[in-house]
Amino acid sequence: MLERRFGLAEHGTDVRTETIAGATTFLTMVYIAFVNPQILAEAGMDQGAVFVATCTAAMIGTLIMGLYANYPIALAPGMGLNAYFAYTVVLTLGYSWQTALAAVFISGVLFLGLSLVRVREVLINSVPRTLKLAISAGIGLFLGLIALQNAGLVTAHPTTLVTLGDMRRPEPALAMFGFALIAALAWRRVPGSVLLGILAATAAGLPLGLTSFQGIVSAPPDPRPTLLALDFAATLEVGFVTVVFTFLFVDLFDTAGTLIGVAHRANLLDEDGRLPRLSRALLADSSATVAGSMLGTSTVTSYIESATGTNVGGRTGLTAVVVAGLFGLTLFFAPLAAMIPAYATSSALLFVAALMARGLAEIEWDDVTEYAPAVITAIGVPLTFSIATGIGFGFISYAAIKLLSGRRREVGPAVLVIALLFIVKFAIT
Repeated sequence: MLERRFGLAEHGTDVRTETIAGATTFLTMVYIAFVNPQILAEAGMDQGAVFVATCTAAMIGTLIMGLYANYPIALAPGMGLNAYFAYTVVLTLGYSWQTALAAVFISGVLFLGLSLVRVREVLINSVPRTLKLAISAGIGLFLGLIALQNAGLVTAHPTTLVTLGDMRRPEPALAMFGFALIAALAWRRVPGSVLLGILAATAAGLPLGLTSFQGIVSAPPDPRPTLLALDFAATLEVGFVTVVFTFLFVDLFDTAGTLIGVAHRANLLDEDGRLPRLSRALLADSSATVAGSMLGTSTVTSYIESATGTNVGGRTGLTAVVVAGLFGLTLFFAPLAAMIPAYATSSALLFVAALMARGLAEIEWDDVTEYAPAVITAIGVPLTFSIATGIGFGFISYAAIKLLSGRRREVGPAVLVIALLFIVKFAIT
């Protein structure tokens, strides 16, 4: 049955290899089950309900990816977009978390529509590679700033905006211990390095009274506080349109980049370098986002950590099915998730920030018309505490610099339109 469903022999794999690959992928990304509830709790959401929504959305999206698209790629609420959800949409722009969930839902529906037509390919190909890299790096720096703040390493200052936190407290030191451990374990290629770092930092805080043991296994928390809690009352506001666009834009390019990147490493691309069944993979991603918003979590996206599973031989959707099953089991580990302190999850956030910032190395540093807008984009995201604003800075500066440099042909119509829309937005808000 498994052979017929997934084509194991055709892909040069077997059940044992796919199972090991699924477990490996799961260990590298299960940290999201602990980190995502803490981030969305900052927006006022029930942490237990978000834990259930996180695991369930990951399970649903990954199952669809495995059974429908037959790819060894796992999905879960995306890092970066959850921070945008909590810290920008809710805490900065002042929308309720119920309204933010509505924005995620609408972006998912739009993504679903784009996945059914060729528009998605036009959009993906029309945005310069420089801006894609810079946006990813900017989100990484944004996560880094949030991590340093949550760990107490930096704090607000009336003159310099930020300054060094109170280093006499144990939290900053434990956060950096966790971060260093994660990086060292990752270098040694230890599966689950992020999860191990989080648990080690948490355990180190137990004798200091920074957290308390609450058990390991229990029945899943009540999902009702966030279930179907979407509020569409603000859908006609201009600012709401920008929020939806940001969720859609980042998810679209993040998903496309992850799918191509993982498939390339696993030799799953065809002879033309294209991904077969791309529409099915994108449908899995967009469907998971719609389902996740209804359950009570931020945008669900494909995880680059899936590459760890393909590195050990995962080649079919059976790998994803294994990951989905393990996320289902994770639902019963809510007490463990509840006892993880903020400084421990900050270790993971800081490590993810470092991974995402690597994109800056691939920018053309010999061409000022490429690296100047990239830098503006990357620093604009954390310094304005808004992914949307950073994206706007990037498109406007890219179009302006290229046009003033006499390189009009390098600026596509989509870039010009998006730049003009951001100019209008900044002018009226």
